[in-house]
Amino acid sequence: MRKNMKKCLAVLLTAVLAGSVAGCGDNGQQSSGNNNNQSSGDNSGDTQSGSGSESKDTPATSGETIKLTLWGAEEDQDLLKELVGRFEEAHSDQKFDIEIGVESESTAKDTVMTDIEAAADVYAFASDQIADLVKAGALANLDEVGAALSLADKTLDDVKSANGEAAVEAATVDGKMYAFPMAGDNSYFLYYDSSVISEEDAQTWDGLLKAAGKAGKKVGFTMASGWYNAAFFYGAGFTTGLNEDGTTTMDWNGTSPDGYTGVQVVQSMLDIAGNKAFMPMADGNGSNLIASGDLCAVVSGTWDAKTVQDVYGDGYAATKLPTFTLNGDQVQMAPAFGYKFVGVNAYSKNVGWATVLADFLTNEESQATRFEQREIGPTNLNILDTDEVKANIAIAAVTSESDFGVIQLVGGKFWDPVATLGENIAQGKLSADDEDGIQKALDTTVEGVTAALE
Repeated sequence: MRKNMKKCLAVLLTAVLAGSVAGCGDNGQQSSGNNNNQSSGDNSGDTQSGSGSESKDTPATSGETIKLTLWGAEEDQDLLKELVGRFEEAHSDQKFDIEIGVESESTAKDTVMTDIEAAADVYAFASDQIADLVKAGALANLDEVGAALSLADKTLDDVKSANGEAAVEAATVDGKMYAFPMAGDNSYFLYYDSSVISEEDAQTWDGLLKAAGKAGKKVGFTMASGWYNAAFFYGAGFTTGLNEDGTTTMDWNGTSPDGYTGVQVVQSMLDIAGNKAFMPMADGNGSNLIASGDLCAVVSGTWDAKTVQDVYGDGYAATKLPTFTLNGDQVQMAPAFGYKFVGVNAYSKNVGWATVLADFLTNEESQATRFEQREIGPTNLNILDTDEVKANIAIAAVTSESDFGVIQLVGGKFWDPVATLGENIAQGKLSADDEDGIQKALDTTVEGVTAALE
């Protein structure tokens, strides 16, 4: 009886979301959507756009195969296969065809918004992308589709209460929840080899570079990325903000409330990048450089914990970001701090089951597995309270930054100009002695970041 009720609910929910209503009885002629979500023009399943289009396809019954596409990070592929297998076992009365693809959380928004209807039914993304994804209609409103969670014997309120309040708030836009919290450590900190770098050395960029140079080693940092290099500006008191129209506010070419100028910040960054012990890293290439053994310290996140631990061995250590010398002062870098989410594509033809899958991938058991296998920091309160999580070196480091980390609110125009600025700093294309040239570069950056959307 319970299975029949679940089947009926799934049919009704999918029908409502697709704009059509079907009965709950057996109907062998009902058809399911395809697994690549290509739109037929009248089967969008869009709960955001209000386009008024209606589906001619009736929802899949439990006797049919539910086809879903799931996107996750490359380093998560084996884990996702394991979790999907558990999901299928948990719902063994339903046939599934779940295709797993590779898409980094950091680039998910850009890929999804290229063609939302062709994007995955379920995908992981960084929390700073949620505003743009919601605005584009790329995420299902969980307050509307959450009834599907009864297929997993829970409600959306259960999801909210199981996770940290800040994570739930970050997954909420205009009072509506649009994603399931997956990880609470989406930030970066300093890993170091304690056999080369002392705890005192690790507190400042000056100490790091001096110790690394003495040992013939390097300190790795991703300068050509607005997610990483913003930590210098945020630490100096500069800001970014997101306007209602999706444009970005930015003051980096002026003077911060702390009395520092943007030119002074860039001069400090140039001094660091120009040191022979500094190694600029390409975004996403941290693991390979760490594995090379050339780095005695690196700024990265929990996703690289296993690699760093393997390379540094008994010297494995981690701490907050270092301070940097700014106009004669030691200033604490302030990292962009956020979360990782799993969202449901509003255009999914099986949005009910997609919702249940997204919930499963982020539930307590899955977050525990993610921590055990990849040392990813959870948002689930029960997992956060375990001795294993509390004792974890990497998670302790990222947690130590929560008081001064910055929730990075920016629009899509932010990334390219700031990456270009960072690249020019890393490659020495700006001179610390040329204040006018630095000011011009900052003005160009701010102009590009704050430009109106097309």
